[in-house]
Amino acid sequence: MENGRNEAANLKTQTTLDPTTSTINDEVFSVNNVEIVNSATPTSANHLENRRGRPKKRLRRSPEKTPPLINGEIGVGTPVEGVARVVPAMDAVVKVFCVHTEPNFSLPWQRKRQYSSSSSGFVIGGRRVLTNAHSVEHYTQVKLKKRGSDTKYLATVLAIGTECDIALLTVNDDEFWEGVSPVEFGELPSLQDAVTVVGYPIGGDTISVTSGVVSRIEILSYVHGSTELLGLQIDAAINSGNSGGPAFNDKGECVGIAFQSLKHEDAENIGYVIPTPVIKHFIQDFEKKGAYTGFPFLGIEWQKMENPDLRVAMGMKPDQKGVRIRRVDPTALESEVLQPSDIILSFDGVDIANDGTVPFRHGRLIPSHVKGKPPSYYIIAGFVFTTVSVPYLRSEYGKEYEFEAPVKLLDKLLHSMPKSPDEQIVVVSQVLVADINIGYEELVNTQVLAFNGKPVKNLKSLANMVESCDDEFLKFDLEYDQIVVLRMKTAKEATVDILTTHCIPSAISDDLKP
Repeated sequence: MENGRNEAANLKTQTTLDPTTSTINDEVFSVNNVEIVNSATPTSANHLENRRGRPKKRLRRSPEKTPPLINGEIGVGTPVEGVARVVPAMDAVVKVFCVHTEPNFSLPWQRKRQYSSSSSGFVIGGRRVLTNAHSVEHYTQVKLKKRGSDTKYLATVLAIGTECDIALLTVNDDEFWEGVSPVEFGELPSLQDAVTVVGYPIGGDTISVTSGVVSRIEILSYVHGSTELLGLQIDAAINSGNSGGPAFNDKGECVGIAFQSLKHEDAENIGYVIPTPVIKHFIQDFEKKGAYTGFPFLGIEWQKMENPDLRVAMGMKPDQKGVRIRRVDPTALESEVLQPSDIILSFDGVDIANDGTVPFRHGRLIPSHVKGKPPSYYIIAGFVFTTVSVPYLRSEYGKEYEFEAPVKLLDKLLHSMPKSPDEQIVVVSQVLVADINIGYEELVNTQVLAFNGKPVKNLKSLANMVESCDDEFLKFDLEYDQIVVLRMKTAKEATVDILTTHCIPSAISDDLKP
């Protein structure tokens, strides 16, 4: 899977353009928002020339009759046999320019070098613009440009939904909203329904239009947020830069937001769209609470009930189906109602199959995202302590972190549940070499279990315990039965020199300071 963001640093000029991105579409889609599609006449001249048998007659426009000018553009003639299809207004689709400054998880006290990207977005009601969260992730500056304009308008980010990969923007300049009609949302489409994806992908500067059909509707893995939500799979091309662009149905209504595509040697033209139920939840959440608060999850782990003997042993009737609860998140409200070995038969009135066709998400000890916040850290005697998250693992071990990361961290990622809402996995991410930490230099991404005999609940508690320690030695109990022992006085003295050597402004991140 790849997000469709177009990174300017990696752009290469393409000499061959896909016909679907031709600027001819720019003119066709501007005629009163209605296009007449002739089902009997092929649209490609090459298709006519390459066909076997007797060629069909081509319809020619009389030279005396000049096509009408509509909005300054040449209109499209009406074929003899046609089917009217409502086409969305292209003026609502904008190009998004963003300057990103990502956090550096390996060196959490600083950020990476900034870079620029471009993507797509579209105007909705309330003087707002929707795009993808990954299009404006870790933004420093966001600008929007309307179709046919050379002016870039500064945008304000109102909300970012990392898990659903949606962001909400606005522009304070009244000039931006002149002549722009907001997009209207449609219902969830059905299989084989036609969809049209509009945006600004690589290969040109003007708007691009590609079309296809809905080929699958199911729970999808959202790469950016490392979560699973409802999604649409379509066979229309979604390329780098299409991210954030709308997907329209044949009524001209928006049925989703393009956000990622499948890049695989055995797959072609597989794109994914965020459907309207997810979009509406994001918008309603923001309108109701003034901020995006997320999607609910059921804090359980479950087991399939496909084996008939297992169903009988659990007391299920022959006509009953469901799943068995393995574990319940102790921090979730469900723990007051549900217990291990309970059987869930239905959810919100929908029956659950024995294979768990209605999927559940459960709470994670290792969070899927950090909501755009810089990583927390604490440094003592060159030991850099931080917390583990999916972005951290991806930064340390790359896209294949699920195969490359240490087994114990992966086990916690997949199976561990927090015992309290503020519990974190604290690790020694690295050791900044100095005389005081001789012999500990090879410690990397090792979990800290206890300090001076007291369990480490989270990074803030560890920092507070170390800073307030009056004992002669600092003793850290690590995973794999390893220990680190440092003399307290010399450790704190050495920390100052280590910070100076590595140009680190503070031994503790701002969010951990009292």
